[in-house]
Amino acid sequence: MITAVVVDIEGTTSPTSSVREDLYGYTRARLPEWLAENRAGAAAPIIAATRDLTERPDADTDEVAATLRDWLGSDVKAEPLKAAQGIICAEGFRNGALHGEFFPDVAPALTAWHAAGLALYVYSSGSVRNQQDWFTFARGGELASIIGGYFDLSSAGPKREPASYAKIASAIGAPADRILFLSDHPDELDAAVAAGWSVTGVHRPGEPNPAQPPHHWIASFAELNLP
Repeated sequence: MITAVVVDIEGTTSPTSSVREDLYGYTRARLPEWLAENRAGAAAPIIAATRDLTERPDADTDEVAATLRDWLGSDVKAEPLKAAQGIICAEGFRNGALHGEFFPDVAPALTAWHAAGLALYVYSSGSVRNQQDWFTFARGGELASIIGGYFDLSSAGPKREPASYAKIASAIGAPADRILFLSDHPDELDAAVAAGWSVTGVHRPGEPNPAQPPHHWIASFAELNLP
């Protein structure tokens, strides 16, 4: 019996385009100015981590911004990039420039599952801060109040490694076989299965990741009969 549902965001609860164009676009535009303005404060650890990863200890803020923008364009899942994006986009959510965008079936399904007693969690490569804001400032009404917790690369680990899913199961205190993971990435589904989780693939029209066996795939959360 499933007692907890963990959802991915990009391509699963939300259109890939809304994440790439809105969040990525806002981050790309703000990065150089934000790094320069905050180099002695919030940006300091991000600058240091980027220098370490690129082995460029003397890189100035312009070079760091260029590196982070390159990673953003290549969808590199680097922690300093995700940290910077979380802080920068927090401004955008709060000034009304950004909103969480969801497929129409998502809010009704999550609300019904929560009402039925299922515990709901989010696991995304985006920072926990971005995830929280995405659900808090959701267009059409907040969804954060029904989410029990959020996990990202820093708190759980890479999404294609079984150990990350084992870590999440331990954190939420649920047996692995009672957790359902919903994602559009076949490799992530494979990793969750290897950790003992139940999985269902989500392939929505127009989204880039194709459905692949051996997993069961749906096109809408409305197709799931839970709990």
